[in-house]
Amino acid sequence: MRTAADFFDMLPALPLPAEMRRWDAASVALGLPDVMLMENAARSALAALREHIPDLAGHKIWLFMGSGNNGGDAACLARHLLDEGARPLVWHIRPLKSYAGATARHIRMARATGVPFAFLRRPDLPDWKAAPEIIVDGLLGTGFNGDLRPDLAELVQRLNALDPPRFVLALDIPSGLDGVTGRPCPIAVRATATVSFAAAKPGLILPWARAWAGTLHVRAIGIPAVVRKTCPCSAYLLDGRSLAALPSPAAESYKNRFGHVLVLGGAPGLGGAAHLASRAALRAGAGLVTAAAPAASVTEIKNGWPEIMTLALGEPDQCRWPSEIPETLGNLLERCGALVVGPGMGRGKEAAAFLASVLALDNRPPAVFDADALILLAREPALLRKINERDILTPHPGEAAALLQCAAPVVQADRFAALAALCRACLGTVVLKGAGTLAGQGQGPLLASPYDVPQLAVGGSGDVLAGCLGGLLAACQAGWQTSLPVAGMGVALHALAGRACARRYPARGNTAGEVADALPHVRARLARVTPDQEILPWPS
Repeated sequence: MRTAADFFDMLPALPLPAEMRRWDAASVALGLPDVMLMENAARSALAALREHIPDLAGHKIWLFMGSGNNGGDAACLARHLLDEGARPLVWHIRPLKSYAGATARHIRMARATGVPFAFLRRPDLPDWKAAPEIIVDGLLGTGFNGDLRPDLAELVQRLNALDPPRFVLALDIPSGLDGVTGRPCPIAVRATATVSFAAAKPGLILPWARAWAGTLHVRAIGIPAVVRKTCPCSAYLLDGRSLAALPSPAAESYKNRFGHVLVLGGAPGLGGAAHLASRAALRAGAGLVTAAAPAASVTEIKNGWPEIMTLALGEPDQCRWPSEIPETLGNLLERCGALVVGPGMGRGKEAAAFLASVLALDNRPPAVFDADALILLAREPALLRKINERDILTPHPGEAAALLQCAAPVVQADRFAALAALCRACLGTVVLKGAGTLAGQGQGPLLASPYDVPQLAVGGSGDVLAGCLGGLLAACQAGWQTSLPVAGMGVALHALAGRACARRYPARGNTAGEVADALPHVRARLARVTPDQEILPWPS
């Protein structure tokens, strides 16, 4: 049986600033000189710049050099730009004699080869009207946190206010951007492109950071694989590469091999949610799907799909959930591989009692808890203790706020902290939905999705995700110790299905059902393309 660590090994790491420092230190401890790592970073930055401006000869280029390693990267890059025939000028914010270590060595080499340096004593010192077309931001690195000090904030404002805007290449991260949250503090350089060294940083891959980072390039600088292995990270990039862990359909397959999903939801008037969850479970590859609901709503749930089996609970006109598990439902629960609980369940007392009965079952299948089930769990926090490590919770910010007993803006202000709090509250995997979906379980690393898909911002999209996760749980859960890898694959598959809809509906207008119907096509396409063609959310 595979572990979550096996899954993380498939994905690009997203080191936090402290973890990146450990990578650097461990590499130096192996005998790799820090001056060489800085040289590699500068060469990688040059290669990224060439992708945008192939012929750099004759171009005047300003490089802004901060006091840390990013400053050394800028000084080293200036030497390479001079060799390319460009005309670099390095603006440094500290006296050159105060620099030390690898940065000081690269400053000496750059000056020895003829690179000019100028001391930037005040933000208004440069003749901003004469600013060149190309600017390199090497002021601050990923270790920055807090707020920019006033002189640097003024400098960043002047860079951003240049009219017309210049081509700005940020080294590792735009200065002023928080490397964890991806938010400006309170302002950041608006880069045309960013070259992130060794690995992308968590803040850079979040959708809202793109307004500051521009085109993201991730470039190796020689960090050995053994360092990455022995110094694991707190976050990993959740893109389409995760789908490589999905099993391929075996020859001579039959429906039971792909699992039976039971959807518990769809009270009268809310049957569409259960229909979408059931439909998505089928599209995600489940062999069988049954929706169980109060008898009065089963026709609405089926909605013309003969493939969706239904189990009517109670008499033909019954509109309420039973307070206990009926025998027919109990028998079905013993045969199913996964549950999807909550889409269209309702939030009344009968639904709450029914949910409690499901959670009280000794050997229930792994479950996805979504929508109304999350609100009912928030009202009875003791029920969260019945969530086990095979389960998945899928709150959007409002539902997360209810579970944490706070306001939704608090969740959105620090989604990483909100996810951590939710993971402490239960044993299951938590998927915090929204632009830049996050997933985590317990105290382990989290998964960060880079996708922001407007086509998913439509009613029923969350029901589709819940059904997709249920379908994958039924088919894949036996191969994993916990539910986190399955949750990650489902999040990526759902996001890429939304991107597939964007090709047909670039201005939105798609339905959630069309997102569900795109799921198998995405899986088929990813089996035929390379990561650079389809998976990465940014040009590489």
